[in-house]
Amino acid sequence: MPNFSTKTPRSVRQALLARTEIALLDVRHESRFATGHPLFASSFPLGHLEAQAVERLPRRAVPVVVYGDGTDDAVAAARRLDELGYTDVSLLAGGLAGWTADHGELFQDVNAPSKAFGELVAEAAETPSLAAGEVAALLRGAADAEQRGGTAVSGAAPPVVIVDARRFDEYATMSIPTATSVPGAELALRVRALAPDPGTTVVVNCAGRTRSIIGTQSLINAGLPNRVVALRNGTIGWTLAGLELDHGQARRAPGVSPEIAREAEAAAWAVADRAGVRRIGDDEPPRLDEGRRTVYRFDVRTPQEYGGGHRPGYRSAPGGQLVQETDWYAPVRGALIILDDDGGGRAAMTGSWLAQMGWHVAVAVAADWLRAGQTAVVDVDASRRYLAGHVPGAAWALRADLSRPTLLDRLGRPDRLVVTSSDGYLAAWAAADLSAPAAPTRVLALAGGTEGWAKSGRRLELGQGAMLSPALDVYRRPYEGTGIDPTVMQAYLDWEYGLVGQLGRDATHGFWVLTPRAAGSAG
Repeated sequence: MPNFSTKTPRSVRQALLARTEIALLDVRHESRFATGHPLFASSFPLGHLEAQAVERLPRRAVPVVVYGDGTDDAVAAARRLDELGYTDVSLLAGGLAGWTADHGELFQDVNAPSKAFGELVAEAAETPSLAAGEVAALLRGAADAEQRGGTAVSGAAPPVVIVDARRFDEYATMSIPTATSVPGAELALRVRALAPDPGTTVVVNCAGRTRSIIGTQSLINAGLPNRVVALRNGTIGWTLAGLELDHGQARRAPGVSPEIAREAEAAAWAVADRAGVRRIGDDEPPRLDEGRRTVYRFDVRTPQEYGGGHRPGYRSAPGGQLVQETDWYAPVRGALIILDDDGGGRAAMTGSWLAQMGWHVAVAVAADWLRAGQTAVVDVDASRRYLAGHVPGAAWALRADLSRPTLLDRLGRPDRLVVTSSDGYLAAWAAADLSAPAAPTRVLALAGGTEGWAKSGRRLELGQGAMLSPALDVYRRPYEGTGIDPTVMQAYLDWEYGLVGQLGRDATHGFWVLTPRAAGSAG
């Protein structure tokens, strides 16, 4: 039975200040954890320790310090970690009593690092906010203007959009009237589509304060031209003001155009670069994750997008919740966090906040030159295959249309044109058609095609993207899909009924048919 060493509160604080790796685990039940704990302690209830450790503490050599209600549960936790293969486990000398005796601060509730950081942001950035009554007055003014037919009058209240930065399930439970669900990391990407008029006031809310503050400041940092304010104290403040909440709403932010996504990504990266967020290529994460340090890899898109396909080894952590719950997602303080998305700047904006919270953070940029503004990707495979899954941002065109000068004009005359198909074979021939020494655009074929892209761990985009040619390669049957004109359906049936007559007129078919023997005929 191993004898576990102890680490003093002072040595733990020194590791935190030096940003070297350390995981400080509170093995009490969460209700006890919430009564008071060190800022960067993470809740790891003893009864769930084995189930959580493998995912939340991915590197077995990470320095782990545990404490609980007393010595017994701390030792029990250390033994279980030792049995799981963790090689650097120690006890917090004196437990919580030792921490406070050494002038250590205790923080109440959960997600304390993020919530404390949010308050610091509000104070330092002077994040604008409005009280519940003021927001209610804005809504009344906007409703009155709508009843007047939207006619602008002197002194009329400006239009207002309420965006709820919480998880969708929280929003569906209770929401501010008229609010739309736009979880935190989606705000800088999607609010432009919700409030295209710069004269519209955008109000960001959550349940309390943190996600409202971070969401509001995200939009301000990204340069949204609208007036943006936080609903002070969120749904709690709304309720305390005696105002009614909605329940069971399901309004979600709309999709965005490629132009809006590019604008949002550029704005987010301008913020991320200021915060010191690194970009890393496809080959770097494996080299970084060789056991010498803890690496967390998170996909910050919505859970629905993540479920539709994601890069291997990345866990789903929607960006707003990741910033809100760093102590849950990444209990190893000093670890490296690598973020991924598929454009729109969600990883960049999330990374900007994590960097400000003292994390080592990078964004995985897959084939960055493909995503650059001077490169276009065109898929020449069957339109059905393109619609079933294509390289993100790729347009579709008939191969015969690639040589048309107007196609390059529609693509913005890129410096590089990458041609792809399902396995890359057709793309290679199509690229050869276009390649010429004097060609104004460099033309390349994507090695391995779209299948190779997917097999390398990159995501595919589903559905209809930019269709540069009419989908003449596929004939849509009259019985496919819904909403077909009844006259078209009837014409199809009439055609089928008339086929036998056509066969007789054609006289080349050579068909014959086995028919049942006539009743009573000899065998």
